[in-house]
Amino acid sequence: MTLPLDPRTAPPLRWGILAPGGIAAVFADAINHHTRAQLVAVGSRNRDRAERFATHHGIPTTHSSYRALVEDPQVEAVYVASPHSAHLEHALLAIKAGKHVLVEKSLARSAAEVEEMVSAARTAGVFLMEAMWTRFLPHVAAVRGVIERGEIGEVVTVIADHGQNMNHLPLEHRLHNPALAGGALLDLGVYPVSFAHDLLGTPDRIHATGSLSSTGVDGQVSISLGYGERAQASLNTTLWSRTATTAVIAGTKGRIEIDTDFYRPTSFRVIGLDGTWWSFDREIDGGFQFQAAEVARCVAEGLTESPRMTWDNSLEVMRTMDEVRRQIGLVYPGE
Repeated sequence: MTLPLDPRTAPPLRWGILAPGGIAAVFADAINHHTRAQLVAVGSRNRDRAERFATHHGIPTTHSSYRALVEDPQVEAVYVASPHSAHLEHALLAIKAGKHVLVEKSLARSAAEVEEMVSAARTAGVFLMEAMWTRFLPHVAAVRGVIERGEIGEVVTVIADHGQNMNHLPLEHRLHNPALAGGALLDLGVYPVSFAHDLLGTPDRIHATGSLSSTGVDGQVSISLGYGERAQASLNTTLWSRTATTAVIAGTKGRIEIDTDFYRPTSFRVIGLDGTWWSFDREIDGGFQFQAAEVARCVAEGLTESPRMTWDNSLEVMRTMDEVRRQIGLVYPGE
């Protein structure tokens, strides 16, 4: 099986971080500890926050506006870590400044917003990618290898879930705020949806049921995707419970069981119909370094999109999620 290259072998790249929150801290640690890239600047509308983040992660330059960050000549690539409601605005800001851009998943709130981002990146000739880090992890590459070799036969069923107990968060938190495109789907549900797309492609049938929270975001969603005559995916996401966060890929000759958390670096077992099995287990620190390395390699090669996470991939995932939202009656303010 072909596993991802060591992220330290990727060319160096100078990063600027836009919106230094919790997810940005994870990204910064991965850059600093597992790549040859540099964190050269961070931008926040709150100068104190930017300075604290810069001090903690050894970043030499802080900016008190996003525009100043993207216009910083030191910065080659911008990591957009703001809430989903601002992804389009901030991605366009960076693209128009001529920077390469990695945008936290989900890439945007809707397919229409993704199309606008892609059009801008294409016109500017810069790299743009959704930060769906799962696609670049070693165990996912190994899973795809198992399937491509035919070890489990024809894939007929994919089951995946991602639920986290967010009941402790205050109601003003972004996950509970419709204006910030909160809810389970864009933050958590994108993982199983993107996983199903990665393995089975674009579905031709989508059925969804969901429950909205007291603040008007999606608290829980169950999704069934259909592919041709046989293949199906059963997916679930919730803000109200910590679920198993595992995945199963079942085929006509066997199955793959991916341990918790399926979307993070983890292990899996390949089990044949006769009960024989083997396991994959490769412990690694972090995980975000693999997507950062992908950006660096693509930029060095002059690519504007990743072959592993193409613009069409992100657009197809978002179209599925648009239809899910339509079926459960979820509309974000301003749509």
